[in-house]
Amino acid sequence: QLQASGGGLVQAGGSLRLSCAASGTIISINVMGWYRQAPGKQRELVGGITRGGSSTVVDSVKGRFTISRDNAKNTVYLQMNSLKPEDTAVYYCNADIRATYSDVRYFSYWGQGTLVTVSS
Repeated sequence: QLQASGGGLVQAGGSLRLSCAASGTIISINVMGWYRQAPGKQRELVGGITRGGSSTVVDSVKGRFTISRDNAKNTVYLQMNSLKPEDTAVYYCNADIRATYSDVRYFSYWGQGTLVTVSS
């Protein structure tokens, strides 16, 4: 239900823009976010954005990464600038989605991950 794209190989200092689109039956999407998992490390939060557009990112990427979303397209973006080799990871999107009218609860969904490799 979440499809991430945009990963690839980039040189240090370069930029990439990741996209993650939610599909299927969607009543509402609350928070959308990005996580990453580097080789041999645990998955970590990169940042998130509310339905109203309020976003935040972790200190390690602040000033370089920006999260945005298009509610009409059910899509969240991660703009990554000034990339460093330590940003190399599989990036996962996450979203809290309400998928039925009969259930008011939101459930957490994950995208399949997209690999970002930053060469030095």
